[in-house]
Amino acid sequence: MDTEKKVLDTFVRSGRPLSAKEASELSGLEKKEVDKAIKKLKDSGQLESPQRCYYQVK
Repeated sequence: MDTEKKVLDTFVRSGRPLSAKEASELSGLEKKEVDKAIKKLKDSGQLESPQRCYYQVK
């Protein structure tokens, strides 16, 4: 499973906004990798930011 898919699945399963650190802990990936995936998912419109430094599925 690629990193972006794994990160997106983490956000879907959580059902609430997460910080990159929380997403990293829940997915088991390094925070640096999660940060890159979040940026790509935001740019593609799959994630949104309801408040600063937190993200959720759109």
